[in-house]
Order: sequence, then C-alpha cells, then structure tokens
Amino acid sequence: MIQLDVRVSHSWVVLVLGLVWYAYRKIRQKDRFQTTLPTAPPNKNATLSEDVYTQIEPLPNFNPETTEPIKIRPFKPKYHLTMALENTTLSDLVVIDSTYHSRISLRRQLIRDRPSDVLAANPIITPAVTEFYEWIMGTYLPRRFPTMFKLTLSPESIKPSGLQNLATDEIIPLTQSSAEQALKLIGSHIDDDFLFLLPTATGADSGKYKLEGFITCFPSGFNTAKKLNMKLADIHSPVPGYGDKLEKSMDRFFAGLPIGKIVKRVNWSITTTRELHVLEGTHLTQEQLAERQRQRENEEAGEGDEVNIANTVLRCERQTLHRLPRTKALVFAFKTYQYGMQELKDEGCGEELASAIDGLGLGSVPGMTVYKRQVVWGEKVKAFLRA
Repeated sequence: MIQLDVRVSHSWVVLVLGLVWYAYRKIRQKDRFQTTLPTAPPNKNATLSEDVYTQIEPLPNFNPETTEPIKIRPFKPKYHLTMALENTTLSDLVVIDSTYHSRISLRRQLIRDRPSDVLAANPIITPAVTEFYEWIMGTYLPRRFPTMFKLTLSPESIKPSGLQNLATDEIIPLTQSSAEQALKLIGSHIDDDFLFLLPTATGADSGKYKLEGFITCFPSGFNTAKKLNMKLADIHSPVPGYGDKLEKSMDRFFAGLPIGKIVKRVNWSITTTRELHVLEGTHLTQEQLAERQRQRENEEAGEGDEVNIANTVLRCERQTLHRLPRTKALVFAFKTYQYGMQELKDEGCGEELASAIDGLGLGSVPGMTVYKRQVVWGEKVKAFLRA
C-alpha cells in the first residue's frame, strides 16, 4: 500500500512537471512569435510568413570578378503587352557580376553630380526607405554575399556596428534616419535601382499606388524625378495600350501582393546609345514622329543615318517587385543589362532578334514600333543582324 502511494505521488509529480514545461514552451513560442512579427494591426497582405526575409540563401564561394553578367534574351516573334510575371525568391533580389566596380563608380559619380535626377524621397516614404535600408544592409547583403559584405562588431558590443564592403574596403552604417542618405548609400553599394510606392489614402484614387521615393541611376529614356507623386497609370501613360490592357490588372496586382512574395519580369528595347543614364530620347510619340518626317522632307539624310551599329545595344531590365513587412510599402527594383549587336550576332541569335523587331508591329500593340523608335533604327539593325 505504501509502495502504491509512492508510485501515485511520483506520477502526479511527473504530470505536474510536464504541464509546467508545456506551459513554459508555449510562452516562449509566443514571445518569439511576437518579436518576429510587426506590432502593426493585421493586414490582408500579411498572408505569407515574414521569415522569408531572414531565410536568405548564401553564395559562400561567390566571386564577382569571375561572374559574367546574365544573358537576357526575352524577344519573341510577336510583341504582346502583358505583365509576364514569374515567381522568384528574395534571395535573388540583387544580382552582382564582373561589372560591379565600373557600375558602382558611375553610380557614385551620378549621385554626386546629379542628385536631383537620380534620387528623391517624400517625407511619407521615410519609414519604408529606412526599413528597406536596415534589412538590405543588416541582413540581405551579408547573408547573400558573405565574400563581399561582412558585418563588423564594435569592441564594446556583441551587436553588429556596421557592414564592411570588402570590394571597396568601406564600412557602411546599419541604420539611417535620413531617407536621402539611405538612398545614396544604397545606390553607392548596390548596382540595382529601387522605387518605393505607397497607396493613396483618400479621394477617388484611394488605394492606387503612387511613387513616393526612388534611387534610379540608370533610367532608360525617362526622368524619374518627373514621375514622383504619380500613380501607376500616369507613370505609364505614354506606353501604347497600357490603359486598355494593363492598368486594371496592374492596380489589382499591386494592391494584393502579399508580404513574403516576390515576382520578377524582364523587358527589352534597342537603344542607339551605350549610355546607362538616359533621361530622354529612347521613346517616340506619333507627334514626334510626324515632326521628324516633316523636318526630313527637306534633308537628304535617311531615317537610319543616325544609327551607329557600334553604339547600338539590346537593353534589358531584370525587374522585381515585393512588399516590405513593416511599412507595407512596395519596392520595385530593376537592374540594367546591355548587349552589343555584334555580340548578339556572334552568339547566333541575330535572326531571332531581327524577327522580334518585325514582331513589334505584329502583336497586340502595333504602336510599339513608334514608341520604341523601331521606325528609326529598325531597318538598319535588321540589315546588320541578317547580313
């Protein structure tokens, strides 16, 4: 009987200890959950785990000097205006290659000499810019590219005090209170351009996304500063067919993009300059085309005479879009690539590109032949590619 009481007492002790341990585990899990998620009210966009912002896949043996720029060949026989989005991962947000040093040098020159052209931030976007800055500098870069970016520790603290760019031998602060300074540092160390958008709060356009800040060193024929405060529809108003074919679906997609999801797309055009910072001149309107034709009626020069094949390139952008977890702002990013006509011809895709140039007028938006200036460079470029 005494032995039975001992066994019963022992069972109760084990049960009580088990319940205590279970309660302790639940409390710890709750604490970790609360420190991971933002304190903001629940948002319909917060449908995916924010853990993806810390689960960045490292490239432990990455060497920018031996990494060639990716080759983008998105052209098709007929051009159709679509979003053409693909899912990707946050690990692939930034791409670095052997052009890093020359591109970063040019970006810093533009930031120094033409700051009003390449960056701006409305006060409302400051929290989003600083959120992105702290994540990209404190988490993304050192985890994704550990051979290029390394967190540094101060002697008196076990917390990181800065980020060392091993390629330039510079220490980058991990926090910034100024959006402008944050954008300058982003543009000085990352060869991607970033635009920050928030939904309008009131009025008939409530919920539609508007450009509130940017760092764009390599625009292709548009002045980003003139797009500040514009909605998506206004930014894209010069694009033929945008209002009819893309505006509503773009607005819906931007509004519904969940936290943790990132998408990408690519585009292409032909430019008759190798300049990376191009504020105008790569697009054409019907009115401008008519004026060109009037001027050339009294000239002997042909349409293709201004086209120098040596300076003509296939220009592509690798674009991404994702939502920040705390401020819920959208970040649109793009990296620019250029490929010479001789390079494309040598690799054997000359005919494919020539067919795509013809295809600009055969798809859903024939007006692209004017908008992309195919009417100016098209015949000469096709002749070279097919020769």
